[in-house]
Amino acid sequence: MSGELAFVEFGVEDVDKARAFYSGMFGWKFEPGPSGQGYVISLPNVGAGIHGSDPGAAPYLFFRVDDIDAAVEKVLELGGTVDDTDVEGDEESIARFGRFKLCSDDQGSPFGLHQPPLPM
Repeated sequence: MSGELAFVEFGVEDVDKARAFYSGMFGWKFEPGPSGQGYVISLPNVGAGIHGSDPGAAPYLFFRVDDIDAAVEKVLELGGTVDDTDVEGDEESIARFGRFKLCSDDQGSPFGLHQPPLPM
């Protein structure tokens, strides 16, 4: 369903330290992320990940969309912005996790868009 919370991404300085904290705090399980960057977090209700070299970052909330290109156009049409940084990764990563875009609304509040991968 478009607009539902689809994914949470935690930006931290040290992913291994954060992994120890969150696994100790909540019992979360981690598996290596695509290309060995960060980890995928196994949560029961929503996808999650963690990446490093991003000290002081707040969690990124990604909302599900059916067509990320159309959603990006809509963000821009409504006066928001889209970060040009590639957060999607390679084709294998896109096939496994889907497509992601970091955005801000027309007042500068950050959020993300997530188009889930196509069923195999």
